[in-house]
Amino acid sequence: MPEPAAGSPPSPAAVNQAVGPAIDGHRVLLVDDQPMIGEAVRRLLADRSDISYAFCRDADKALETAEQFRPTVILQDLVMPGIDGLDLVRQFRQRTATAQIPVIVLSATEEAATKAELLEAGANDYLVKLPHQIELIARIRVHSEAYKRLLERDAAFTALERSLADLTREREKSERLLRNILPDTVAERLKNNIGTIAESFPSVSVLFADLCGFTTFSQNVDASQLVDLLDDIFSAFDHLANAYGVEKIKTIGDAYMAVAGLPEPREDHAEAVAGMGLGMLEAFRGVMRNRGLSMEVRIGIHSGPVVAGVIGKHKFSYDLWGDTVNTASRMESHGEPSRVHVSEATQNLLKDRFRFADRGEMAVKGKGLQRTFFLLGRTDP
Repeated sequence: MPEPAAGSPPSPAAVNQAVGPAIDGHRVLLVDDQPMIGEAVRRLLADRSDISYAFCRDADKALETAEQFRPTVILQDLVMPGIDGLDLVRQFRQRTATAQIPVIVLSATEEAATKAELLEAGANDYLVKLPHQIELIARIRVHSEAYKRLLERDAAFTALERSLADLTREREKSERLLRNILPDTVAERLKNNIGTIAESFPSVSVLFADLCGFTTFSQNVDASQLVDLLDDIFSAFDHLANAYGVEKIKTIGDAYMAVAGLPEPREDHAEAVAGMGLGMLEAFRGVMRNRGLSMEVRIGIHSGPVVAGVIGKHKFSYDLWGDTVNTASRMESHGEPSRVHVSEATQNLLKDRFRFADRGEMAVKGKGLQRTFFLLGRTDP
């Protein structure tokens, strides 16, 4: 684990990770170069069942010993060979595993200036050695209990942070899923607990696309190949929808439905859908070339008024209703493979900017005779 820079206290989460699970009882580490002092302190604590004791006479190994023993209190001699007591206190404070462990400094003399320096360096307490047994045990228990409460608080804080982070991730995931199936503005309204979402739009353009020969093709391939192909095709269509600012409404089997002009009205809705339709022909041909297949796609477009809204309580669906939707579907089903078939209403909105082949009047199921057109491309600039 990387160590923080000097003077930079570790976070509660880092400390909690370093100290590990909860500690039972009081664990005392004495760092002193004199074995005689180590033995004397051991005897002072020997009859205390709630205190575990460890002794380290080499200051150079004090940090390593502390990380292994996991004390709740460190007793440290002020004067040791090879290192100043102030420097050792600072080192304890700079290491993640020992940053918050209480340090009680032991010294043969009691000087106010020395005490002040030690407290500024990060020591928690100061005792003249050898301290009286009652005072030593009392100081150990007070500081140890405070440290363990700190660990418990930090553990609770870390658990809360993790819970909040998990909650945030789940909320973001839910919002992404919601925005994948609903237009952004509709998803926002639904998130804000607005009641029934239903609106009328006086002028939009609806597009339907259907894969010619897909039913026959699907009977001769396995499920994974089938789904992979549809994903490839519809992902290409989705990319075009994003590029043209068109809302994908849904896929139904091998059919694809999209609309421009809602939920945010736009005057150029017919142009957006027409551009997407032409792009879909090219994108579909590219997928077929890459896969060595020979299917075709049939596209139909109609413009007019619709009603749009959200249905469902647990599984939401944003959908369109009205004669415009039915007519757009008829434009697709009465069209021809690899062509974009549009109604006269759509052609009237586009005729100055796109080229068409007049198909004349034809009998449209449920609509009677209607004049329709094949969309050929944009007019030359």
